[in-house]
Amino acid sequence: MSEQRGPLPRRYARYYLEQTPSLVWLLVINAVAMLVGVRYYVETLPEVSTFLWPLYADSPAALFLMTLSVATLLPFLGKSLDEVPLTVPLAYLHTIALVWLVKMGLWTVVALNIGFDAYFPAPWAYFGIIVTHLGFVAEGLLVPHYARTTKGALVTALVLALGNDVLDYGFGYHPPLRYDPGLLLPAATVVLSVLSVGIAWYLLPTEKSAQKTA
Repeated sequence: MSEQRGPLPRRYARYYLEQTPSLVWLLVINAVAMLVGVRYYVETLPEVSTFLWPLYADSPAALFLMTLSVATLLPFLGKSLDEVPLTVPLAYLHTIALVWLVKMGLWTVVALNIGFDAYFPAPWAYFGIIVTHLGFVAEGLLVPHYARTTKGALVTALVLALGNDVLDYGFGYHPPLRYDPGLLLPAATVVLSVLSVGIAWYLLPTEKSAQKTA
């Protein structure tokens, strides 16, 4: 899996993922960002069933999945990314993590611009949230450098993403908004679900290509 995957140069991925200090800092930053995200939802969580929190708190869930994905590299610190084993369970984890990161990163940009008047020009409520969530997409570009996918993983990610959309807009468990999402945001979210899986399919090596380069 030494070929270039995606727009992020492999040397940067190796810097962040092969060295102990940089990998640990990446995990710490994700954990802190996760807590900040949970803080955003915490005032409304009592109204939501505990079992639905992972699906309701979408952005913290995306960071949690990415943290799990990156944490699988801890046993291989000091080794090349090319030596990281590729297994089917990990393919599912990495694929879903990438899809959730990309989807929630892009969703935030779309949602805040659909409700532009409700958020702009507040420095944090608009600019800060957009920049931090675009960071989700940037971090997701690390995943193709140590992961692979399968057809089953992609289909599972799509089913979960669309199922989450039904939960969000069919049952009212979408992230807290300052405006009524109407029909435009749910439609855009479904498109983002499909787009995010398409991006994962494009960026991640498939099972066959991974076997050839392993």
